[in-house]
Amino acid sequence: MARPFKGKISFDIRDSEADWEAFLAGKAPKDAPNVLVILYDDTGCAAWSPYGGRIEMPTLDRLARNGLTYSQWHTTSVCSPTRSCFLTGRNHHQNGFGSISESAVGFPGYSGHIPLENATIATVLRDAGWSTFWVGKNHNVPVDAFDMGSSKKRWPPGPGL
Repeated sequence: MARPFKGKISFDIRDSEADWEAFLAGKAPKDAPNVLVILYDDTGCAAWSPYGGRIEMPTLDRLARNGLTYSQWHTTSVCSPTRSCFLTGRNHHQNGFGSISESAVGFPGYSGHIPLENATIATVLRDAGWSTFWVGKNHNVPVDAFDMGSSKKRWPPGPGL
């Protein structure tokens, strides 16, 4: 149970009181903000218009004109490791993504499995009552889970991606 049962259990069900709240998933707080993440794959800040690039990004241009620019980030230069860092806030080797999914080997840092203790942003939000959804490419499915007969536990939305 997610929460303690606050109902009443009597010998006769007609004298009992149900408590569904003990069994239901939590909900985000009233007036909680929506969280939208848009990930641009295989691009760098030099490609975007606010930083002099040719990819027009009007919203980022507007934010930059108002003084908001992002200048302190890290990329591993390949998608699976970078994505794992973004999803968890942890180093790609801690996430088991020292390389892309297809290059996974059975060694620490290179297994292609994000450890459950490295919760994703979506896992944290989901546990706090938000609903999560993933659209688009996901390059963090472990190589041993590629085929249709494998476990889907680490496919989106399994780990809250």
